[in-house]
Amino acid sequence: MIKKIKRQWMTFAKQHGLTSIQFTISASFTLIAVVCMAFIGIMLYARFVSRTEEIMVQATEQLLNQANANLETYLRNMMRISDTMYYSVIKNKDISTESMDEEMNLLYEANKDYLVNISCFTEDGGLVAATPVSNLKKDLDVRKHSWFMAARQEMENLHFSTPHVQNLFDDTSYRYYWVTSLSRMVEFTSQGTNIRGVLLVDMNFSGIEQLFKRYNSTGEQGYIYLVDRDGKIIYHPKQRLITAGIVKENKEAAAGYEDGSHKESFQGDKRVVTVKTVAYTGWKIVNVAPYSTFAISFNQTRFFVILIVVITMGVMVLVNSFVSAQLAKPIKRLDRSVRGLENGNLDVVVYDGGGSNEIEHLGRTLNYVVVQLRKLMEKVVMEQEEKRRSELDALQSQINPHFLYNTLDSIVWMIEGERYQEAICMVTDLASLFRISLSKGKNIIPIKDEIAHAKNYMNIQKIRYKDKFSIEYRIEEEIYEYATVKLIIQPLLENAIYYGIEYMYGDGEIEVKGYRKEKDIYIEVTDNGMGMPEEVVEGLLTDENRVRAKGSGVGLINVHKRIQLRYGEEYGLTIESCPDEGTTVKIHLPAILYEEGRESFEKKS
Repeated sequence: MIKKIKRQWMTFAKQHGLTSIQFTISASFTLIAVVCMAFIGIMLYARFVSRTEEIMVQATEQLLNQANANLETYLRNMMRISDTMYYSVIKNKDISTESMDEEMNLLYEANKDYLVNISCFTEDGGLVAATPVSNLKKDLDVRKHSWFMAARQEMENLHFSTPHVQNLFDDTSYRYYWVTSLSRMVEFTSQGTNIRGVLLVDMNFSGIEQLFKRYNSTGEQGYIYLVDRDGKIIYHPKQRLITAGIVKENKEAAAGYEDGSHKESFQGDKRVVTVKTVAYTGWKIVNVAPYSTFAISFNQTRFFVILIVVITMGVMVLVNSFVSAQLAKPIKRLDRSVRGLENGNLDVVVYDGGGSNEIEHLGRTLNYVVVQLRKLMEKVVMEQEEKRRSELDALQSQINPHFLYNTLDSIVWMIEGERYQEAICMVTDLASLFRISLSKGKNIIPIKDEIAHAKNYMNIQKIRYKDKFSIEYRIEEEIYEYATVKLIIQPLLENAIYYGIEYMYGDGEIEVKGYRKEKDIYIEVTDNGMGMPEEVVEGLLTDENRVRAKGSGVGLINVHKRIQLRYGEEYGLTIESCPDEGTTVKIHLPAILYEEGRESFEKKS
């Protein structure tokens, strides 16, 4: 299929001048120019895209750094209040005799714009002090709250909670706030003894909310949200939709990212995720920028690059066409001069002058070469004809006298045994055998003569082997008048006897089958003998130094080479064999009537 397409393309190319040197030069230069320009365009585009991404990532990181700075300020205020309460108040009070209410109230009043509550609890959950509201709800066990448990589990650390509604106290105004809690383990002094407790500072979550709303209001770089180290959302601009299950966010993956920019695909959308970790808390500020934010810049750049490449390609095509035409003009003139040689006409004048110095030198050289070719061709034709005739004569002469000796010995034995009639038949068949073998010096004979020769040979062998085998001829009569190289069936029969059935148990069977298929003649010799393995079969027609213990010196290689020397490499022998299943040797000849090519055969013989 590929070869057919290639041939069709070559035919089309020749018909439309696509194989000319001018087209080749122009196409080559144009292709090189196009490839180079495309490469440069791709590199420029890739560099611009990369640089645009870097700029947008840097802008996003600056935005996150600013948001992080503001958030850390918010968190440090909580830590400052907590540290002031612990080190300036709790450390200086004995709760058994002294009250902390005044100091707590002053601290609350100084920070009430963003502070919701300050409270202290003993390790068993008892309230020590609280402001601005100190009425703890009945039946409330603060020890079950996450901020309390976190403080007890890691005593040395400060613990920031995720946003939640703080409802520890009975507030007469019935106002409950979303808060972020900072809790820590502290030590109270009571009657000179240190007891453990938990200090809680609740900051109004609206401070964080307003901070992130301000950054999300522009919408230029996607959106920003805040998660804790476990991927739980602290703030998200679409938090209600996420809670309702309408919108999803890749928050768990974002919580696991290192600080910096990351490319990801979420729900089929490509986007750039930039992460910044908040100090003290392990929270992560996440900016999500869809690739659509890059699309406008990328499209403009792509259009600009394509425009440059197209204009450059058009200019290069025109320039290359002009240059290639000037280069190819003298070569085309020389090409027209040598076209007469394509038909084997060596009497043409290859070059008649004109063109550059190189073309003139080439033309004169070709003229000289043509003259020499005329002389060489005449000499080569004569030498090849003599060589072919010598090879055929040498192959034809390779007949082992072993068969003749055995046949004459059998005749003597029959005469001594007074089996005169069998001896007469054998002598008659032997005479016929050699008459056809000689064929008046001809190497090409009709197939009917070759079959007659094979029958005479087998008649002799059947007498010698006392009918140890049987032979059947299935030859289509229409092939009798076709031509063949002589002595090609007898060596196959000889091999079938000596290597196929001589040493087998039981009666041997040999079949000779001849038929025509389209424009070819096939003759098959099949035996039911011992057969051969595949590796032996593969070497039969290639091992020229193979020594045979029996049989004709002509052999399979001899027959195969004589056929190919006469008719070409596509003809000859093919062998099929399996151990214990017999062997089939097929002769492949062209279907040429003997009478039609008789004069040619006799001349070449």
